[in-house]
Amino acid sequence: MFNLIRKDIVMQKKTLAILALALCVYLALGVSSIWVGLIFSIVMITNTFSLDEKSNVHMLLNSLPYTRKQIVSSKYVVAVLFTLLVALALFVGNLVFHGEITLWKHLLIMMILVFIAASFILPFSYQYKSQYLFVASIVAFGAYMLLVNTLIPNLNDLIREKVYIILTTTTPSLYVGMVVLVGCLYGFSWIVSIRIYEKKVF
Repeated sequence: MFNLIRKDIVMQKKTLAILALALCVYLALGVSSIWVGLIFSIVMITNTFSLDEKSNVHMLLNSLPYTRKQIVSSKYVVAVLFTLLVALALFVGNLVFHGEITLWKHLLIMMILVFIAASFILPFSYQYKSQYLFVASIVAFGAYMLLVNTLIPNLNDLIREKVYIILTTTTPSLYVGMVVLVGCLYGFSWIVSIRIYEKKVF
């Protein structure tokens, strides 16, 4: 499985270089580390599927001595590695550009949000092509805007308030509980993706 993980990282060399430059720009402008980390991590995760589809990697991998469980598992491991890489880049970037140490709470919230998003994105990407993920994202954004403009106009303020409460709390059990819940969600998503991929025909 190590070679599968290495493949995903090597295939993204150019993308990683571009994203690293963009990350520096956003950090220099003082954009929120949580949102920057969330967007960049999701872009890197979804891009692994896009690259596989363009080069028909799935057909090649299924002709090699790898089980479908290993192929799926490598993607979930790569998602964790990319998220940790972005978290490290944010920590170093904030230290270089602003001379400040990023709070561990901010990095933890960023990673939790990424893993929640990935828990839905990865099974969706195995069930459908990545181009449909873009369509689904537009639909979800449209639904969110409709919700904000009609039913819950103060939704953005409510989200900011909840995030602020989480970031300012001093109760360790809250963070432990969040990590456990997100870990269970990610694990369940992992199992679902394996089931989906095992049934696919290439």
